[in-house]
Amino acid sequence: MLAVWDDTPARARPVRGRDRELATLTELLAVAARGRGAGIVVAGASGSGKSALLDALSDRADGALVLRAEGSAAESGVPYAGLEQLLRPLTELAALLPPDRAQALRPVWGLPAASGISGDSGVSGVSGAPLAVPSAVAALLGAAARTRPVLCCVDAAHLLDDPSLAALTFAARRAGRAGMVLVLAVESAGSPAGPAPWTGLPQLRLGGLSDEHARTLLHDRLGSALPHDLADTLVDIADGNPLALVELAESLTPDHLCGRASPPEAPPADGRLCRALAARVRALSPAARDVVAIAAVAGDLDSGPAHRAVARDDGSALAEAARHGLVTSQTDAVRLAPDVVSSAVRTVLPPRDLTRAHQRLAAEAERAGDRDRAVWHRAATATAPSPELVRELDAVASRARAAAAHATAAAAGERAAVLSPRPGERARRLVAAAADHWASGRPQRARTALRTAVPLADRALGARISRLAGEIELRRGDPTVAATELVSTARMLAPTHGELAATALMLAGEASFVAGDNARYCHTARDAAALCGPESWPVARVVQEHFTAMSATFLGRHRDAAGPLRHLVRLGEDTPDATAKTLASQAAFTLGDAERSRDLALGAAVTARARGDESGVPWALVYAALSALLSGQLATATTAALEGLQVARSLGQSNSAVDHVTVLAMLAALQGDQDTALARLRTAQSELVERGLGRPSALAAWAAACVDLAHDRPAEAFDRFRTMAVGRSRHCVPLRVMAVPHFVEAAARCGERDTARRALETFEGWAATTGGTARVALAHRCHALLAEDDGEARARFTEAVTLHREADSPYDLAVTQLLYASHLRRSRSPGQARDVLREAVHLFDDLGATHWVERASRELRACGHPGRGRVAAPRRGASGLSPQQERIAQLVAEGATNKEIAARLFISHRTVDHHLRNIFAKLDVRSRVELAAHFH
Repeated sequence: MLAVWDDTPARARPVRGRDRELATLTELLAVAARGRGAGIVVAGASGSGKSALLDALSDRADGALVLRAEGSAAESGVPYAGLEQLLRPLTELAALLPPDRAQALRPVWGLPAASGISGDSGVSGVSGAPLAVPSAVAALLGAAARTRPVLCCVDAAHLLDDPSLAALTFAARRAGRAGMVLVLAVESAGSPAGPAPWTGLPQLRLGGLSDEHARTLLHDRLGSALPHDLADTLVDIADGNPLALVELAESLTPDHLCGRASPPEAPPADGRLCRALAARVRALSPAARDVVAIAAVAGDLDSGPAHRAVARDDGSALAEAARHGLVTSQTDAVRLAPDVVSSAVRTVLPPRDLTRAHQRLAAEAERAGDRDRAVWHRAATATAPSPELVRELDAVASRARAAAAHATAAAAGERAAVLSPRPGERARRLVAAAADHWASGRPQRARTALRTAVPLADRALGARISRLAGEIELRRGDPTVAATELVSTARMLAPTHGELAATALMLAGEASFVAGDNARYCHTARDAAALCGPESWPVARVVQEHFTAMSATFLGRHRDAAGPLRHLVRLGEDTPDATAKTLASQAAFTLGDAERSRDLALGAAVTARARGDESGVPWALVYAALSALLSGQLATATTAALEGLQVARSLGQSNSAVDHVTVLAMLAALQGDQDTALARLRTAQSELVERGLGRPSALAAWAAACVDLAHDRPAEAFDRFRTMAVGRSRHCVPLRVMAVPHFVEAAARCGERDTARRALETFEGWAATTGGTARVALAHRCHALLAEDDGEARARFTEAVTLHREADSPYDLAVTQLLYASHLRRSRSPGQARDVLREAVHLFDDLGATHWVERASRELRACGHPGRGRVAAPRRGASGLSPQQERIAQLVAEGATNKEIAARLFISHRTVDHHLRNIFAKLDVRSRVELAAHFH
C-alpha cells in the first residue's frame, strides 16, 4: 500500500546518479549530428535504471529521429519481432532502398522472403543470405540518418529474438559510417552460454547508486513525509538498486512512516525485481542455490566463513553460481555479486535453503571460536522460544553495547525479545533494543520497538518507555508534546526512580525552552521542586538548580538568577555526568562566561562519547558553538556547529539539526555572507514553523536582522528585531537580551533612540549581574551609539575597545572599531579614524569576514586612505588564509567540487566561488591542480 506518492509522470522525473552516463550518451548524439555515429551497450543489473536512462536520452534527442524497441521473453522466439518494433516508423523509407535491400527486409515485416535470395540464416524458419537482413537494416538506418540524426534505443536487448539481436549488433558495429547512435540496454547478469552477441562493443556499466543519490530518489517519490532514518534503512536494503528503492517506497504505509510498523526488510516478493531474481535462482542446481544462500546470509561480516563453508564442496556449485552472475569469489571470501540486492535474494530463496546456510555458517563460526557469530546464526534459525539462546543473545548485546556497537546490540536484543518466553522479559529487551536504536541513529526503529513493548510492559517499565519516547519526541518531533509526556513520566517515576524522574524533568524543561514556552518551563520548575524534594542525587541537584536559575532568567530577574547560575556552573565542573555538564554550560553561557561555557560543553561531548552514547552530543555542541560565537571566535563556532549538525543528522535528531543550522546562519550573518545566511535560514524554515521551535526561531530572526544590518538595511533589521518580541520567539529571553546590541544599532540608525534606551536598560542589568566583560563592552558600544555628545561617544567607544581586548572578542572589537571610525569621520577626525580602521580591516580579514573587510576598506578610503583597493592585510601563518579559506582550500586539494564543498561546509556556491578567487590570489596559483600541489 502506497502511503505517499509522487504522481509526476515517470518520463518527467530526473534520473538520479547517472549524470556521467547521460552526459556520455548525449555527447554521442552531438557527434552524430555532425555525421559520425556510434553503437554502445548500456549494461546493468535488473532494476539498475537502464530504462530510465534511455527515456532521459530520448528526451534530450532534440531534432533527432528516435526509434524505440524493447525485448520481451514472450517474443524472444519470434524471428525479427524486435526489428519490427524498432523499424516500424521506417516502412515507407524502406520501399525507397535499392531492390535487393528492400527485398531482404521483407521477413522483418512478416512477408515471405524474395525467391531470388537463397541461403540459410541459421534461424529455423528464416531463409536468406546470412548478411542480407543485417546489411539491409544498417542501410535503412543509414538512409534515415542522411536527413537528420537517428537515435535507436533498444531496451532489454538481451531478450530480443536472435535474428533481431544479430542484425542490431551488426548495425551497431558499423554505426560510425552514418549519423546514428544505437544504444542496446542489456542485463549484466552472467550466463553459462558463452560470449554475448554484443561482446566487443563499447559498454557503459551502471553500478549501484551512491547513498546520497539513493536518498534523493526516495525524496523524489515521497518528499518530506519520509523520516531520515527510515530513508537510511531503505537505502541499506536496496543496495543502490533504483528499482528496489522505487518498489520499497511504493510498499510503505502510513504506519511505516510514523513508526507504528517496522520498516520493510526487502523489496516486495511480487515486485518486478524479486520476480526477475527468482527466475535466475530457479535456473540454478540445488548445490549452486546453497552457495547463493550462504553468500546472502553471510554478508560482508561473514564472507570469510562463507568461503570456508563453500570450499568444503568440490567447487562446481560455486562456479555455477558465479557463471550466473550471482556470487563472486576471491581467495578467502565469497560474496553476492555487487549488483545483486541481498535482501531480495533472501526473499526469493526457499526458507529451507536459508536455514541450511545459517546452520553451515554457525558451524564454521564454532570451529573458528567466534561464539557471538555462532549464536547469531543459530538464533536466526530458531522458530520457538529458547531460554538458552536468549541468554546468549543478551550476552552478545551486552558486549556490543560496551563497545558502542549499538546497532549490533539492538539487533541482538530484538531477536532475544522474539525468542523470550514471557511478555515482561520480551518488553524489557525491546526497551533496551529501542535505546540502542536511538543511540545508533535510528529513531524510527526505536519508536517501533517502544510501541511493540507498551502492551507487554508493567507500570515501571511503561514509565521508562515514556521517558525514552519523550526524549525522541524532543529531539525530532514536537517539543510541546514532548514536554507534556515527560512531565507525566516524571510523576510516575518519582516515587521509585528519583534519578530517572529528575532527567525526565530536565528533558521536559529543555523541551519547553526549545518550544519557547516560558510559562510551561516555570510550571515544570515547580513540579521539579515538588517531585524531587531535597534529595542528594547529583543529577537531581543539578536539575533543580537549573530550574531555579533559568526560571528567574526567563522572568527577567537577572539578579536572582546570578547566584544559582554560578552554583550550577560549579556543580557541572564537579560532576562526571554529561547532562549535568551541558546544563552547566548553558548556565555559563547565560552568565556571559564564554570560556567556561565552551569548556563545559566540550567536556559534556567528550564524556558522552566515552560512555559510547552520542545522543547527547548535538545538544552539548549547540552550547560549544554558541559560547564561541559569544566570544567572537567565529571559526571555532563554525567548526562546532558543523560537527553538531553532522552528528545530529546521523542520529536522526532533526530538531537538534535545526538548532545547528540556525547557529550556522547566525555565523554567516555576522560575517556579512548574505547568500549563505539566507540559504541556511531557508533550510530551517519549514521545520521551525511545523514544530514550533521557539529557540531556533529567535536565533533565525536575529540572524536575518544581522544580514540586513551588514548590508545597510537598518529599517528592515529593526522590523525583524521587533518580530522577536512576538510569537514563540518572545519567550527566548536569553537570546532576546543577547541581541540587544544589534537592536540598538538598528534602532539608533532609524532614529528610534528611546526604544533603544529601554532595551539597553535590560541588557545592562544582565551584563552588570553576570559580570561578563564582553557584555559590558557591548553596553558601552550601545551608549556610544546613543550618545548626544561627541565627547561621551568617544569615551564610551574607547572603553568598549579596551574591554573587547580584555575579553579577547576579536569580532566584536572589529565591529566596534568600524562604528567608532565612522563616528570619528563624521566628527571630522579622519586621521584618528584611519588608525582605528586599519586594525579593524586586519581583524575582519583574520576572521574570514570578506564582506566586512570590503566595508571597512570603503570606510578607510572615505577617510582619505590612498589607493582604490582594499587595505593590505597581514599574511597569516604559512598560507595567509583565513580559517574558512583554509577549510575550502584543503577540500579542493582533496578533490572536492564546488558543489561538494558548499554541501560539506553548508555555505552557498557563490560564497565558495568568492573564497576560491581570494585563495588563488593570496597563494598566487592559477588552477585547482596548482592549489592541490600547494597543500601536498
